[in-house]
Amino acid sequence: MNVELLSLYQADRQERVNQPKSNTPEYKAMRERDLHRRTRVGQMLANAELVDAEDYYHAAWIMNHGDTCENTRSAHLLALRSSELGYRPARWLAAASYDRWQMYQGKPQKYGTNYVYDGTGDRLWDVLPETTDEKRAAWDVPPIAEQLRKADEANRHKVPMSEDEFTAYEDSAPEWCKPLLKQSRIARLREDKQPHS
Repeated sequence: MNVELLSLYQADRQERVNQPKSNTPEYKAMRERDLHRRTRVGQMLANAELVDAEDYYHAAWIMNHGDTCENTRSAHLLALRSSELGYRPARWLAAASYDRWQMYQGKPQKYGTNYVYDGTGDRLWDVLPETTDEKRAAWDVPPIAEQLRKADEANRHKVPMSEDEFTAYEDSAPEWCKPLLKQSRIARLREDKQPHS
């Protein structure tokens, strides 16, 4: 096993334990560290330094936290390789990174593993309706009802963003997310116009 890669992976996972809120200095600093880890993984790949299935899995997790379609495509291919080499946890990551790759292109997910904050709460990014729970199970992804329940649970105690927070969030959002936030803004405006009893 590549010990340096394991250390990078552990740092990546630790960052997500109490992940800072978007648009904060702490979040921006974390994203800089993410970029450093991805750069190092890219160097390791170029130098053929990945040794076993777990190395491919660790590299996939790091690349999956990238900002671009290419990052998430790379994560998907690395997770697939790890799965092919027999590392079972890579199956879910292969599905999740594929979903993220599709999401970054503005397309629906296949399996339904990625959530997006829309200013009021986490919501499951659009999912292709033809993907069955049996297809999800083949990649160790829970049924769609469970994925939706997780979003509801995560939102139970969330307070919607203020208008100023939402505007800042919308301005800094990646392009693939802007249509969703535009829909959310329209929904917020409609709610504000509803008579309150």
